[in-house]
Amino acid sequence: MKILANDGISAAGQAALEADGHEVLTEAVAQADLASFIVSAGIDGLLVRSATKVREDLIDACPNLKFVIRGGVGMDNIDVAYARSKGVVVSNTPASSSQSVAELVMGHLFSLSRFLHDSNRKMPVEGASNFKALKKAYGKGTELRGKTLAIVGFGRIGRSLASYALGCGMDVVAVDRETGKTTVDVQIGNGATAAVGVEVVNMEEAFKRADAISLHIPAQPGGGAVIDAAAFGQMKDGVLLVNAARGGVVDEDALIAALDAGKVRAAALDVFVGEPAPREDLCCHPKIALTPHTGAATVEAQDRIGLEIAEIVANLSETATA
Repeated sequence: MKILANDGISAAGQAALEADGHEVLTEAVAQADLASFIVSAGIDGLLVRSATKVREDLIDACPNLKFVIRGGVGMDNIDVAYARSKGVVVSNTPASSSQSVAELVMGHLFSLSRFLHDSNRKMPVEGASNFKALKKAYGKGTELRGKTLAIVGFGRIGRSLASYALGCGMDVVAVDRETGKTTVDVQIGNGATAAVGVEVVNMEEAFKRADAISLHIPAQPGGGAVIDAAAFGQMKDGVLLVNAARGGVVDEDALIAALDAGKVRAAALDVFVGEPAPREDLCCHPKIALTPHTGAATVEAQDRIGLEIAEIVANLSETATA
């Protein structure tokens, strides 16, 4: 089959697809030109990440397109139900990027708790002339060990994050569809693991307990925010907040208000409403740590995603010939 990896694919994934006899094109075709390119080039399958949009008009314009695979978890950039109604197979790679996202969140939590995000901005500018004042300003950090992390959305990424947080000595509560008790396998290192119990509670209860909150939920129907002014009102004063899920699940105006009021001590954002052009006031806010949607962007994750895509395509080929 002829496959267009419009948002790229790892070398390992491309090699695996080509070893199975597929032709892989890796040029990035502009969204406006994508439909005509797919038709003229005879593309059978389209591989995307978050940049390329697969909407109804594209699906209608490409009647010979057999499958669309999202390299990653969320598929809000694809009209999934419509594509499937037209006979297009749609899949994703939910297992491949969990560890990478979890590690980014932990990095942000450590950064926020010790003001690393802001000190790294100011030290190059003021470090040589204002060292003592900066040392005093950033000398009131806190430790993560013993603090409570609420993980909102307890799928693969949420559970992976819980494993890291528990391994660092944090207490973890989870928010998911059903409350109760669950168990997380914590990889301690040197080949050792431990099963640790985690309580799953409702969001209001989690917010009452949490010293830090991390979001791992999909974009909401209609683009509504889950974390709005009312939700911030339920949180402890001085809470840390991380969003590495989707832009829009946090009301950005309400977040800035909560930061300015001290309700939220600091926040970290990997995703934004206006991607790829986030708000300037968010990017410049001294209490916000920022990354440009790189949660899954590790070498290891991209290799796992590419190989998982190759496996999905192999299974599709077997089904088609069965």
